[in-house]
Amino acid sequence: MLAVGVIIWLGSEVMFFSSLFASFFTIRAHASVWPPAGAKLDTLQAGIFTLVLLSSSFTMQKAVWDQERGDRRSAKTWVVITIILGAMFVGNQFYEWITLSHDFATNPTHTAFGSLFYIMTGLHGLHVFLGLVAMGFLLGRLQGPKGDPGETPVFQGVSYYWHFVDIVWVGLYSCLFLLK
Repeated sequence: MLAVGVIIWLGSEVMFFSSLFASFFTIRAHASVWPPAGAKLDTLQAGIFTLVLLSSSFTMQKAVWDQERGDRRSAKTWVVITIILGAMFVGNQFYEWITLSHDFATNPTHTAFGSLFYIMTGLHGLHVFLGLVAMGFLLGRLQGPKGDPGETPVFQGVSYYWHFVDIVWVGLYSCLFLLK
């Protein structure tokens, strides 16, 4: 039942992020130049951290499979690796936000592009952070020698959320960094 609830909730998250994409494409369609002149996004660095985030989906799924098989030690290891990869991604986002805020073209108070960039990546970053918090709780559940009956659905629910966050980032990366 928990997995069904998570999937329904993720449906609302799809609508939330869809509204952000709709805003992005509406504002972009009415801009004479997009992105604004002087916008210096590091597509390569963001691409590398996109791969880091995407690889965390595989590590999270490995943790789920190990937990389902009863290999709690391995599941714990893979959750920790997933947390590290997610934290690396968020760390890069903070670095990008600080760096880009100093340029007029990407400053959120000066251009629509800057505002959209910070809103979209910031809300996604918040979702990644919440996923990392949820994984911290998973580590807490893994402390004992054996799990409880509700442990597997919780692992699956967190993994659904994490995969969703990763998929959303692919869309955001494509729109913000690759579409010119």
